[in-house]
Amino acid sequence: MNAFFKALQVQRWDDHRYYHHSRINQSLHFVSAASFLAAYVMVFTNPVAAALTGWLVSMTTRQAGHFFFEPKGYDVVNQASHEHKEEIKVGYNLRRKLVLIGIWAVAPLTLLVDPALFGMFEPAANNAELIDQVSLIWLGVGIGGLIFRTVQLFFIRDIQTGLVWMTKILTDPFHDLKLYCTAPIHLLRGELIDPMGHEQSV
Repeated sequence: MNAFFKALQVQRWDDHRYYHHSRINQSLHFVSAASFLAAYVMVFTNPVAAALTGWLVSMTTRQAGHFFFEPKGYDVVNQASHEHKEEIKVGYNLRRKLVLIGIWAVAPLTLLVDPALFGMFEPAANNAELIDQVSLIWLGVGIGGLIFRTVQLFFIRDIQTGLVWMTKILTDPFHDLKLYCTAPIHLLRGELIDPMGHEQSV
C-alpha cells in the first residue's frame, strides 16, 4: 500500500511540474476543481446536472488551460521538450484529449440515428428530455474515458500504474483545489508563469 501511495505522489508531482506552469492554467484548474466537487455532490441526486457541470464547466475550463495557455516551448525548469512531455504523459496527452473531446462532441449525434439509443431511452418528447439524454450520454463518455485509459495502462504499463492514475483522476479536484487556490492571486499580481522554485517532495 505504501508503494501505491508513493506512486500516486509521484504521478501528482509529475503532472504539476510538467503540465501546469501557466498561472492562467492553474487558475482555471482551481475553477475546474471547485465545479467538479459540486458535480460529485450532484451526481447522487441529479446526475443530469452533474454531467452538464462536469463537461460544460469543469472540463471546459480545465482543457482550455492546457490547450490555450500552457507553454508549448522547451521546459527549462525540467529540461524537457514539449514533445517529450507529451510522449511520457501517463494519462491523456493533448492528442488523446482531442480524441476524447471529439467523442464527447459527436456522441449526442447518436440520438439522431437512434432516438431510443438501442432501447436505453424513450425518444425525447421535448427539449428538456433531449438535454437530459445528452447529459447522460456525456456522463457515460466521461466514465468510459476513465475506464478505457485505466485498462489501457494495465497493458502498456502495469496494473498499479493504471489504478494509481484512476485514483489520481478521481481525487484531482480535492488536490487541485488546495494546490492552485493561490494561483488567481499570483495572476492578479501579474505573474503569468509559475517559477516552479519549490523542490520535489517525493
